[in-house]
Amino acid sequence: MSKRVYLDNAATTMVDPAVVKALLPYHSEKYGNPSSLHAFGREAARALEESRATLAKVLNCEAGEIVFTSGGTESDNLALLGVAALAKTKRVITTAIEHPAVLKTCDYLEANGFEVVRLPVDRYGIIRMADLERALSKEAAAVSVMHANNEVGSVQPIDAVAKLCASKGVPLHVDAVQSFGKLPIELSKAPISLLSVSSHKIHGPKGAGALFVRRGVKLSPRLLGGGHERGLRSGTENVSGIVGFAKAAEIARRNRVKNCRKMSLLRDRLAKRVLAANKGAWLNGPTGVKRLCNNANFSFPGIEGEALVLRLDAEGIAASTGSACSSKSLKPSHVLLAMGLTPVQAHGSLRLTLSRFTTAREIDYAAGKIAQVVKELGGFSNVSREEAMRRV
Repeated sequence: MSKRVYLDNAATTMVDPAVVKALLPYHSEKYGNPSSLHAFGREAARALEESRATLAKVLNCEAGEIVFTSGGTESDNLALLGVAALAKTKRVITTAIEHPAVLKTCDYLEANGFEVVRLPVDRYGIIRMADLERALSKEAAAVSVMHANNEVGSVQPIDAVAKLCASKGVPLHVDAVQSFGKLPIELSKAPISLLSVSSHKIHGPKGAGALFVRRGVKLSPRLLGGGHERGLRSGTENVSGIVGFAKAAEIARRNRVKNCRKMSLLRDRLAKRVLAANKGAWLNGPTGVKRLCNNANFSFPGIEGEALVLRLDAEGIAASTGSACSSKSLKPSHVLLAMGLTPVQAHGSLRLTLSRFTTAREIDYAAGKIAQVVKELGGFSNVSREEAMRRV
């Protein structure tokens, strides 16, 4: 293995060195419990509230509307289960392509007497507003729609979704784990009730996340104990992780436009080279502004995605097939199936996701190795996309 190229940034990201520097003192010097009354505790509590204020500034909301959690999955669970527990209406609306943290939570609600409406998507992975409007013709406890998809990068019309939900008086939860730091989020303007974000997707440490809970929105806590985080999430806060999260969010906000422009250019360069070298392949999902700036997802008919990922790994390239949280499953991607691909077509997918640290040299190396590996594995690299689709 002569080179290592990491193109699985939708799964997790390298921690920015500036973030490591910011959080390390909270492991060795400033390690107090923020609930303690002594100086060590007050120091930790101060760092916690400063981090809360920083994150609120990035999200354009009030500091008191930020609830710290362990990450995106916990935030999604707290949002949906917390609202559902207090709801008079046992009906929730979501989409067919949500992250498993939302879909599995909805499955749980369904098993416990809730009606779950799963909105379909078009071939680009985007919901139709008319479908949502029809679903909202009946009362609902909540709507949950992700901002950007973790597999194909499709960006949902969240502003329109938020306005429609608000007009019907239905709280909207947005899973913004993938979009945070890449797309603008204006919570002071968009009538979003709940929004999930995660640290390790934006070059922060693992184990830290947050749920925005708009003032006035009522939740039932899922973790009971000492009443931390305004009684919504008991358990001693992960101060070092939260400090790192806030630092990562601050860096992401400051350089968002520049970094997204760079990633978009490299993503398009990658797509152009991969598709040119593999005539039977295609890009899954939308293009342009309707796609997350760092996401590329390809289908290679005639090849198992798992085999492709393993062969690329042998060449030093980290990629994925399906989402990282479910990549050990042999089932085809539920996202690609919802977009209209057949199970065979969905099995031949490859997700490549960039970061602000990705270089043009790495992109060119990866594109060359993908062409080589596809040829070795016997994919339809020299036939048209139409012919390749016909054969599978």
